[in-house]
Amino acid sequence: MRREWFQPDWWGTAATAVVRGGRGSAWFLHQGQAHWVLRHYRRGGWVASVSERSYVFTGIDQVRSFAEFRLLNRLVDQGMPVPQPIAAWFERPTAITYHAAIIVGAITDAVPFSAYLDGATPTLWRAVGQLIRRFHDVGLDHADLNCNNILVTTEGLYLIDFDKGVLRPERDGPTRWKMRNLQRLRRSVDKLRADPLPNSRWEAFVEGYAAA
Repeated sequence: MRREWFQPDWWGTAATAVVRGGRGSAWFLHQGQAHWVLRHYRRGGWVASVSERSYVFTGIDQVRSFAEFRLLNRLVDQGMPVPQPIAAWFERPTAITYHAAIIVGAITDAVPFSAYLDGATPTLWRAVGQLIRRFHDVGLDHADLNCNNILVTTEGLYLIDFDKGVLRPERDGPTRWKMRNLQRLRRSVDKLRADPLPNSRWEAFVEGYAAA
């Protein structure tokens, strides 16, 4: 792939910004039969005010887009419901920094779970619990498990955005990182809902997670 493919302006009208959960750094790409998502790696929080896109370069193996590309390939090989990795890219604007981007296959006709928070049935909550348990069972520690990174389709549920995610071996412990993932998801739910989540909904999630 050419460098220009990782610049949304190059695509013109074939690129449309991801509105929900994109942080202004992700675009849907439509070119012929191809339906992809382009995502630039951007910093969050106070660090973004200092350097929005630049990361310290410590070697090619540590480039975030390459690490996520490798992780996605491993998850695809295991049959997990994730986007298909298409290409990863980085460039070094200075000797010590780099910018990065990744292109993955789009999950067609998908709606973020965040859109269902006010009306999701216990059945959907159980299915989300089963999805997260399935990833935990293969050792996937998702660094940003939130409602926008869970996609709902008519064919099933998917998990996306694996930046800084890792596959943990069994010796790393059975519960601590998994609880951290679940707590992060619950904070996301509470943040996005206008009203407190009914206990029955989270209980359905826990039931699905425990039974998977």
